[in-house]
Formats: sequence, structure tokens, C-alpha cells
Amino acid sequence: MTATAAGDGGDRPLAGKVALVTGGSRGIGAAIARRLAAGGAAVALTYHSRQDLADQVVKEIEQAGGQGWAVRADVADAEQVWAAVAGAVERFGRLDILVNNAGIGVLGPFEGISLDDVDRVLRTNVRGPFLAAQAAAAHLTEGGRIISIGSCMAERVAFPGGTLYATSKAALTGLTKTLARELGPRGITANLVHPGPIDTDMNPADGESAEFQAGLTSLGAFGQGTDVAETVAHLAGDGGRYITGASIAVDGGFAV
Repeated sequence: MTATAAGDGGDRPLAGKVALVTGGSRGIGAAIARRLAAGGAAVALTYHSRQDLADQVVKEIEQAGGQGWAVRADVADAEQVWAAVAGAVERFGRLDILVNNAGIGVLGPFEGISLDDVDRVLRTNVRGPFLAAQAAAAHLTEGGRIISIGSCMAERVAFPGGTLYATSKAALTGLTKTLARELGPRGITANLVHPGPIDTDMNPADGESAEFQAGLTSLGAFGQGTDVAETVAHLAGDGGRYITGASIAVDGGFAV
């Protein structure tokens, strides 16, 4: 199947484009997948274990007149990362946008972090995006986009217990800047979005630590997945044409 444009112009600026969103079955990733599809892109999304959630996102995209496809892939597994990129290209005939969203967090006192924790988080949050970008770059042409999802904790660590997670997300800054430099001559941009406290099933706005987290932001509130998705859509479209190597906070002023 190849991507077909359901429309063009200002209401569907991504018509004819193909996006791959890792971890697109829930939370921020699902919001990004829906938003890119609403902009006209055909969207492939990966999921780790919840096929039901992934299938629901695809169903919503298709019911809105778009094209979606879900594929199981653990981004900590190199073979599965490569297969997901190849599968998206085979399914839709091209690849224009990669969103490295999939990630995990292991929180707790620094002394208690195990070697297995370190390896698992770094494989998922650092090696996975690196390999996905490497695989995607073989297919991206001029106007291509690589957008990674970091964390406000990469810029400001406001409480203890996040050493490993912050380390993994901070590494994406180096990846993004070097990708921007290396791929820029080909007309491909690379950017990083740092969400703050976002209302998801994994970190609900009415959760146990929600009031504390909201209090660390300048706005005093959680954001929504759609807030992050809007910034990703801007970077993925013509508005992101001259933005590359940037780290953009969508954190309600957490890092101020």
C-alpha cells in the first residue's frame, strides 16, 4: 500500500507524507499519531504489548478518513526497530517523518539502580532512538524530519530519584544535535521536544504525586498529550523547515 493524499492545503499540510511514531498506542505517542494523521500523514505506529490500544488508535485514524497501521516492536530490540522502519516503508511506500517517542522510566534512589535497570533503560531510551534514526535516514529525502521526545528532567532535575531516566533523556540532546549537523546537507531536520508533566494513564493529573508535579511548573497544571502533539506537528510540517538541532520545552514552565 502506498500513502495517498486525502487532501492538501492548510487543513492537511502533511498530505502525502508518511510518519512512523514509536510507542504510538497510548499517552503522548497516541496523541502524536492522531495529530499527524489529522494533518494528512499516513501513520505507522509501534506498540510493545497492548495491541488492543494500538488497534484502537488505528481505528480512530481510519474512521477520520486517514491511513494507519500498527506493528509490534520493542525499541530495545534492534531487529524489531529495523523491522518496524522497513515495514512502514513497505506498507506506505516511503517514509518522511520519524517520531522517537517510545521510552521507559525507572525511578528510585541512585544507589538502588541495578545493572539490569541501566541496560534496559539505555537500550530503550537511547539505543532505540539511535537505531531508528539510523534506519529511517536511509529512506528520508529532502524535507524529512526526525523528532525525538525527551523529558523536562533532561533540563531540570527538581527532585531526587530520576538519575537514570534523566541521563537517558539528556543523551537525546547529543543525538539530536549531531543528527541535525550530519543530515542537514540533505535537507533533513532533527529536533527534540521535552514534555513536562503530561496527563496520561501512566502519570495521571489526579495521581498521587500530581499536585507536587504541577507545583513545579510555572502554570501550576499538567499539560495534555495534545499539547506535545501540536508542537510535533509544527516541526513535522512546513513550519519546521528552518528549525533543526533544537530542544523545545512543552513543560508549562517546569524548566524555568
